[in-house]
Amino acid sequence: MAFCHLQNTTMTEASIDFFRSNKPDLYNHPDFYLMDELLTDEHKLIRQSVRDWVKKELSPIIEDVAQKAIFPMHIIKGLADIGAFGPQLPAEYGCGGLDYISYGIIMQELERCDSGVRSTASVQGSLVMYPIYKFASEAQKRKYLPKLAKGELMGCFGLTEPNHGSNPAGMTTNFRDAGDGKNVILNGAKMWISNSPFADIAVVWAKNEAGKIKGIVVERGMEGFTTPETHNKWSLRTSATGELVFNDVKVPIENIFPDVEGLKGPLTCLNSARYGISWGALGAAMDCYDTALRYAKERQQFGRPIAGFQLQQKKLAEMITEITKAQLLVWRLGILMNEGRATPAQISMAKRNNVALALDVAREARQILGGMGITGEYPIMRHMMNLESVVTYEGTHDIHLLILGMEITGENAFM
Repeated sequence: MAFCHLQNTTMTEASIDFFRSNKPDLYNHPDFYLMDELLTDEHKLIRQSVRDWVKKELSPIIEDVAQKAIFPMHIIKGLADIGAFGPQLPAEYGCGGLDYISYGIIMQELERCDSGVRSTASVQGSLVMYPIYKFASEAQKRKYLPKLAKGELMGCFGLTEPNHGSNPAGMTTNFRDAGDGKNVILNGAKMWISNSPFADIAVVWAKNEAGKIKGIVVERGMEGFTTPETHNKWSLRTSATGELVFNDVKVPIENIFPDVEGLKGPLTCLNSARYGISWGALGAAMDCYDTALRYAKERQQFGRPIAGFQLQQKKLAEMITEITKAQLLVWRLGILMNEGRATPAQISMAKRNNVALALDVAREARQILGGMGITGEYPIMRHMMNLESVVTYEGTHDIHLLILGMEITGENAFM
């Protein structure tokens, strides 16, 4: 009945003209609340630079490589050139020296194209470079960070195990003293590891002989270290995923991070990655919305564009509303990150909310496109499949709910 009531509501010609002349530009970058006014000129320049690179180098090939389930290795140099690897880390180590909003914008623009490509950059910057910067020795930082920033080395992050996903404290991967005063012996396995099939180094979290979790850098070529690839994925098909298998791998003691012990290390890295994901998922939602809006304005049924029908307008209006709320959420979170005041629970809220809304937007967009929504002619189904992984990795939707619940009640529901 509400729709019938709306049909009887009229607008004057003057009102219609005012609306048309003052409406925000919803193409290319949905910005209903004029969020660009909160960004600096540098932020907007970074966004445009990344967007131009994506349009030229990535968009023309993304559907093909997704269908073939391959990661386009040739884009690594381009990702490095646009500053996608560790942009928030200090320039003294060859990194971008940018703020967290810049980092978020880069992730947003990459995931507007594809979650798998954004995942590759996120792993490199937040899960490999960040822990090296935060917890490694100065020698380790100088050895690895400049080459990782340039894409000369690629890395991966080993935390999740076959039997320990949401409970990383239960990990069984371990290392012991080799007895020579120079090395440790690493054994165990990790799975669902992005970048592992081609990574040059792996930041691995394992227990020492005292049962304490430590970070250790494992390099490709160390005897007993293998990285079998995971095949037959329906999701993140442009991202190379695999395992890390350690069979009596001899690793130099100097490769162990000296400045962290326990779950604080990996969880600190995950907070950085989750922040990037909250921006990235928003990018996927933007692309689905923009695709659906364009399609609705072009697709003719019953003699007029389907954008003129109330149910389609309802879908589009709800999409842009949720996208706008998510934009405000990550912008404020970015400010808090810059100030060093963002809490893990705040990051969890943004990751949980934005991935969920992106999934909802993708599903509604698919409905607007009808049968065309499932084809590779449009990105909707690819985004939807990718987001089914994003909603699970770096903390599942339910785990983030419990993190929030513990924060607001003071009660631990994990145990």
